[in-house]
Amino acid sequence: MRGQGVYPVPLPYGGIELSKPENYMRRLGKNIFQHYELYLLVLPAVVYFALFHYAPLYGIQIAFRNYYPGFSIANSEFIGWDNFARFFQSYQSKRVIWNTLRISGMSLVIGFPGPILLALMLNHVTNLRYKKVVQTVSYAPYFISAVAMAGMITLFFSTNGMFNNMRKLMGKETIQFMGKANLFPWIYVLANVWKNLGWNSIIYIAALASVDLDQYEAARIDGANKLHIIWHIEIPSIMPTMVVLLIMNCGRIMSVGHEQILLLQNSLNAPTSEIISTYVYKMGLLNNDYGYSTAIGLFNSIVNLVLLVSVNWISGKISANSLW
Repeated sequence: MRGQGVYPVPLPYGGIELSKPENYMRRLGKNIFQHYELYLLVLPAVVYFALFHYAPLYGIQIAFRNYYPGFSIANSEFIGWDNFARFFQSYQSKRVIWNTLRISGMSLVIGFPGPILLALMLNHVTNLRYKKVVQTVSYAPYFISAVAMAGMITLFFSTNGMFNNMRKLMGKETIQFMGKANLFPWIYVLANVWKNLGWNSIIYIAALASVDLDQYEAARIDGANKLHIIWHIEIPSIMPTMVVLLIMNCGRIMSVGHEQILLLQNSLNAPTSEIISTYVYKMGLLNNDYGYSTAIGLFNSIVNLVLLVSVNWISGKISANSLW
């Protein structure tokens, strides 16, 4: 009855009441004792996230303080939103935000459909040896390091590189590709699409492998060709996977890796290659302006979170597929 205290909640392990903290801890301890192997298995992951993802959250307050290295964070002068105001009043804020959105948007538009198309094409290859060769060749670029990839791009697009030699054969003048600011986003995005194309297709290939073979047989009996099978069987089968990955990609739209861009960046292409992550690196580690760089990074993370939640909500309204 109402008003007579805490209600007991029936549970396994002897019907212990979850509403009482001591009973909950007793149940948890009993569970850990009975299944300690599973808890030991997950312990490294828990420690990793605790040390590298949750413990650093203490440093977020640097964004609201006038922090100097070597001094206590908690005892540093509290300056509120000054670092954020400084960033948005800076002449570089619009440029780095636009460059980040531009490169991320191009990567999403060009790079997202590529693995899907590759997986669909490989799914219809009947020659297993040829299929394995194509998969191996497409996966290999993913394992190239950022430094090696930047060196390859610089070599290919140099004055005496492969692309300028092709221009010479066609009777055209050489172009300093890496010095053209308007070409840098295309070079970076296309190189990354080539690098990640095969690896990102693995999850779609796995999803296609789970499609019931009876559906293919029934479609062929009804006279369906390959395009009909792709459109009516395979794409609907991988649609939940596509939606989840699209939501996750939208949640990272403000996060462009700075390693390769820093290696390819120079004074000529800086107007289009300076993004938020490289700007944060330069302000924080090179200029030792930790409060300012932390404020920019926090703004970047908040925008990603808002985009992730918004796209997930829209996906849930439009279709039944969402992260939560």
